[in-house]
Amino acid sequence: MKRNIVIATLTVAALVTGGTVAAFAAGDDDTTAQRQASAGAQVIADRDDADDVNDRDDAKDDDRTATADGDVTAAEAIAAALKHTPGTAVSADVGDDGTWDVDVVKGDGAEYSVKVAPDSGKVLGAHRDADDDNDSEDRAELAALKGAEFDAREIAKAAAAKGTVTEVGVDDDNGTVAWSVETVKNNVTSDWKGALDTGKLTQDQDD
Repeated sequence: MKRNIVIATLTVAALVTGGTVAAFAAGDDDTTAQRQASAGAQVIADRDDADDVNDRDDAKDDDRTATADGDVTAAEAIAAALKHTPGTAVSADVGDDGTWDVDVVKGDGAEYSVKVAPDSGKVLGAHRDADDDNDSEDRAELAALKGAEFDAREIAKAAAAKGTVTEVGVDDDNGTVAWSVETVKNNVTSDWKGALDTGKLTQDQDD
């Protein structure tokens, strides 16, 4: 009789102990799941933060591409292009890749596009434009530029007082050839006309 009571007692104790262990195990599983869920949420949050940082960096890259953010000014880019490819600079602007694109017309009428690095001023390459057949208007503009007191480099230097020069070109307005310059200052873009003989800049009335 005593033997049966002992066995029954041990069985009950085992059941109680086993239940306690099972309860602890279940509790551990719940805690682990909560920790894993918390860790997963943190990873997602970290990824979101990283994406925000990347988006900001991309935006900065876009700004740099748009304004040729570098140490080389338009005037310096034109000077470097002319040293590499002598002739008459007719335009300079910021390309889609952020480099300076300078168009130079040589003495024989051939037009070349010269790429200049915005950070070092190094000429990255030059190629002849396939479509460089100048019409009468182009020839008249080129003739006017050759006799100009202010060339593309000098007008770019003068326009730098108005802001960062992002584009220089030539414009024939009702038979009057003048330089056309674009500047950016405080995120505001302005267009200017530059006289070939005096270098005087007047803001474009259409601006």
